Amino acid sequence: MASPRGSMVARLLRDLATPPQARGLAGLEPRPEAGSAHTYDVVVVGAGILGLASARALLLRRPGLRVLVLEKEAGLAQHQTGHNSGVIHSGIYYTPGSLKAQLCVRGAGLLYTYCEQRGLAHRRCGKLVVAVRRSELPRLRALHERGLQNQVPGLRLLQPSDIRAREPHCRGLLALECPSTGIVDYTRVAAAFAEDFREAGGSLLTRFEVSSMQLAPDRPGTPVLLCSARGAQVHARFVVTCAGLHSDRVSQLSGCSSEPAIVPFRGDYLLLRPDRTHLVRGNIYPVPDPDFPFLGVHFTARMDGSVWLGPNAVLAFKREGYSPLDFSAHDTWESLRHSGLLRLAMRHMASGLGEMYRAFSLHATIRQLQSFVPEISVSDVVRGPSGVRAQALDSHGNLVDDFVFDGGAGALGARVLHVRNAPSPAATASLAIAEVIADQVEQRFGL
Repeated sequence: MASPRGSMVARLLRDLATPPQARGLAGLEPRPEAGSAHTYDVVVVGAGILGLASARALLLRRPGLRVLVLEKEAGLAQHQTGHNSGVIHSGIYYTPGSLKAQLCVRGAGLLYTYCEQRGLAHRRCGKLVVAVRRSELPRLRALHERGLQNQVPGLRLLQPSDIRAREPHCRGLLALECPSTGIVDYTRVAAAFAEDFREAGGSLLTRFEVSSMQLAPDRPGTPVLLCSARGAQVHARFVVTCAGLHSDRVSQLSGCSSEPAIVPFRGDYLLLRPDRTHLVRGNIYPVPDPDFPFLGVHFTARMDGSVWLGPNAVLAFKREGYSPLDFSAHDTWESLRHSGLLRLAMRHMASGLGEMYRAFSLHATIRQLQSFVPEISVSDVVRGPSGVRAQALDSHGNLVDDFVFDGGAGALGARVLHVRNAPSPAATASLAIAEVIADQVEQRFGL
């Protein structure tokens, strides 16, 4: 007979394995009726990988706390987590000393250890960052130095013959090898976090979209009242939000500023046909372009044996719009009226237009990819999945590049912690970020 633990894992993984729009973990907890309210010590809003990791960390530190995770969808890990490329990042890109750099390096180590302990499939396939033009060589060497400052293990520069030994079909003038880069299925990691959380006594409630957050003076013990659009209610002493694509909207419910705003950018991938996946052994990345705010197209090996090519980066016309045809008038208007988006667009006009062109032209994308793997052709690829990145943007058009925590105004804000920005490598760093969030909760709320 299957153990309760095993059957729960199987159920979570089965649901997470279905397409995002079809996943369902409804009924995980008794659903509050309209007008009634359940009470908790801490409510975490958002059941992506970061919300689940944070809720898990709180309960592991403070057994006995009544912790609830609320999720607006029918299942877990539906959006950024469920559309993630699956890379375990090494930490070479980030400014030395920044929270992002520290959390990525620590988080990658914690994640590898966790996967080994929990028996989660993963692979340290490594990564090559390849310079294909002489103008990229100084930037690649600077990236190497940055990685060393960030204490990323095993970094070394490869000459062309070494590149071919590592990736026989790849060509380049010089490459930076990052052996600590890996791959994993983050939906399975999220399922494991959810299982740990439930086993520690936590509760999960799906189909609860928080529409309001206010103080209830008649409930001094659990004064924060969260209401859903359907009239369900939950009371909490304290609230932590990890709302991803809606982090700015949710944070404003407790009186936070509208800045930084979330502007959604869609990234579309191509897939190598199964008979051509031998062209790529691990991950192949370009040297970051300082004139382009995103990383650029790359080759990503996947745990299922497939290889993803991309992504591009284009403005999404819906925050959860995974197709070029997905459109929300409200989401689009919010993005277009933000002064920072116009400034960003003017600053990166040429690269932005190039991204839009490549979104519709396979040939243009293939030409970019052929700089690294000359053998690849249009006939080798098919269109693949897409993801939407919650890009935090300030009013001056600057991409907010590090983690941002906020509370809000007045007595309500003193009981709320918002994760306003958790950019890539948030999935890689989820266990390390969860430690920071747990620290923040203990310090701010005196738990």
